Amino acid sequence: MSERAYDIDEMSGLDPAAWSAYLARRSGLPGPRANLALVLAAARTAGPDAIRSLLDDGGEYQVMCAAAAAARRAGDPSFEAEARALAADQRWRVREGVAMGLQLWGDDDPAAMIEKVRAWADDPDPLVVRAALAAICEPRLLRTRDAAAVALEICDRATDHVAALPAAERRRPEVRTLRQALGYCWSVAVAADPPSGVEAFTRIDTGDPDLAWIANENRKKKRLSSLL
Repeated sequence: MSERAYDIDEMSGLDPAAWSAYLARRSGLPGPRANLALVLAAARTAGPDAIRSLLDDGGEYQVMCAAAAAARRAGDPSFEAEARALAADQRWRVREGVAMGLQLWGDDDPAAMIEKVRAWADDPDPLVVRAALAAICEPRLLRTRDAAAVALEICDRATDHVAALPAAERRRPEVRTLRQALGYCWSVAVAADPPSGVEAFTRIDTGDPDLAWIANENRKKKRLSSLL
């Protein structure tokens, strides 16, 4: 899924107004899978004018690329505001673009990215919490114990977010989306630091039916089932 050098070279010379058509031709859509390598290349290459042009276009793939580009630059307050808004977009590909962009930022500046996902984990919008969760629970970012500890922390806080909601609120689509992310993110975080992770995972309150679902979904993952 890594971006290709020739995509970056081509896009670097594009006029901002030409980005939408360029991406549309190479998006892989309509089809079963979007071109994710191109999303990553766009995230690294798109400047402010190109991002704005893609957002103005409004197409799902174009906005996905803009979301990834904005999130990669979320250390800048103006880009962070855009990325945070896009993290709550109703289109799942756009939300995934935000997570991908945050992960690219984490490759380049892990400390700054970690600070941001910690802040987003306190957001009242479950979809923003989901973006923080999905961004940090990426195996390539969890190669140190400190990073793994942050992933476990965000999993725990996101689980608490669900637990604190009354039953009627948990049926909302955005809460279900967060719960689904928790259904696999715990396994990634635990596998990155099994001694601490297993201890944290076993503290999930399985007397709560939604939290029990989260725990059971993670137990199905081979990366976790082999540790338990």
